[in-house]
Amino acid sequence: MSTTQRPGLYIIPHEIKKRCIECAENIEKGELIELCPVIVLSPEDTQVIHKTKLHDYYFVWDIKAKSSAIALGFGSLYNHSDTPNAEFELMIADQMIRIYAIRDIPAGEEICLDYMGLKDTEATLWFDPA
Repeated sequence: MSTTQRPGLYIIPHEIKKRCIECAENIEKGELIELCPVIVLSPEDTQVIHKTKLHDYYFVWDIKAKSSAIALGFGSLYNHSDTPNAEFELMIADQMIRIYAIRDIPAGEEICLDYMGLKDTEATLWFDPA
């Protein structure tokens, strides 16, 4: 299992968001941005994570199993946007998260995900978006 990251991805400091993920190259719609292995956390560990700083960096993983996951690579560092330019796909069987462009992303634009990817749930964001 390895991280597959497109060339040119980098982290840039941000005054409010703390850090942003950008790419030095243009990314076309549909292109893979990153394939991130994950560390799957048990339901017990998921409850504990809510009491730590990692709370803001995990993914809901298997709803039925009540598990969560920390994405390696840049996976847990992408910021939220209500108008994202990228999307994530949970690959449960492979224990990976696939990040890909949902529109063309010019070089130097922040790559953002919609954290509420599961639109049919009643969940809400746990912070006020910047």
